[in-house]
Amino acid sequence: MSIRTEPMTINIGPQHPSTHGVFRLRVTFDGEDIIEAEPILGYLHRGTEKLAEERNYVQIVTLTDRLDYTASMTNNQAYCLAVEKLLEVEAPLRAKYLRTMTAELQRIASHLIAVGFFLQELGTFGGTPLMYAFRARERILDMFEMLCGARITLSYMRPGGVFWDPPSEFWSSLDEFLKEFPSDLAEMEDLLLNNEILMVRTREVSPLSAEEAINNSVSGPVLRASGVKMDLRVMDPYDAYSMVDFDVPIGSIGDNYDRFWVRMQEVRQSLRIIEQCVDQIEPGDYRLDLPKVLRAPEGTESYGKVEAPKGELGFYLFSDGGISPYRMKIRSPSLINLSVIDRLLVGWKLADMIVSLGSIDINMGEVDR
Repeated sequence: MSIRTEPMTINIGPQHPSTHGVFRLRVTFDGEDIIEAEPILGYLHRGTEKLAEERNYVQIVTLTDRLDYTASMTNNQAYCLAVEKLLEVEAPLRAKYLRTMTAELQRIASHLIAVGFFLQELGTFGGTPLMYAFRARERILDMFEMLCGARITLSYMRPGGVFWDPPSEFWSSLDEFLKEFPSDLAEMEDLLLNNEILMVRTREVSPLSAEEAINNSVSGPVLRASGVKMDLRVMDPYDAYSMVDFDVPIGSIGDNYDRFWVRMQEVRQSLRIIEQCVDQIEPGDYRLDLPKVLRAPEGTESYGKVEAPKGELGFYLFSDGGISPYRMKIRSPSLINLSVIDRLLVGWKLADMIVSLGSIDINMGEVDR
């Protein structure tokens, strides 16, 4: 016997815990069933694109750090590639390898955060997986601190290369990490991949078909979890990605489990890339000798894009000949991926909602840019 209930609309947020930033969801329930979900943005708006019009091209690097602050390196990378296209210059080979290595270290750190909090939102094991993820991420942040003196908002990359050549202690720490982290990762996989509770709560929950993902311009692990083998590092290589080999993991039905699984597999592929970069990198210049204040020809434009941990991150720049871009526009994957939230939530239960939101790994600093 079904019980007739009246729909109830509830505001969830804006608050930070479990919504991955200052984010508000307006959800309409019929009992515990979700019948409508609307994301409401703008509580963290920073005006980054407008601020860029008042800063020179090098100063803007620090603004990119604050977008997805769990993936500052790849934010730097996308912006620097856009500036280099605008200036028609190319970073030295050593700088390309350094960028690729640090971008992949950042991908590992970002995916560890995504997976750790995704599992925390499932209520798993009293926070143990999250602490495992934080333990490994701390080692990466220590290496970033050796590179540039910062751990989160890094500003390490520069148009034309990187800020500084790594010190000797970075290389020894990286070597130790590459030797020890695979066993830590295997321990996490043994704990999680076939865990019965995790599979029951995530298998076939909030599936996203390949057609829906493509039609909504979704990218990154969310797209690949739906079975679409699209990765800018392969399709349009930049920096040193054309000189390394790696696989692109894909899921099957794009459910919460597939999105979790793809990120776990991408961590292993990132380790492969880093190891190849360490083997191949040679001494040389780490940055071009560019003017302290950069100017691009009037009327020129460029679009620099990377496969960031959350998907395609792009910077569009237009120059009026001055020391600052006339216009900067950011294509943030967190915002685009958030567009499918109603497809993931409608028809599912209240208990599934936060887990499904965590599965797309948004960062509100990047959404409210």
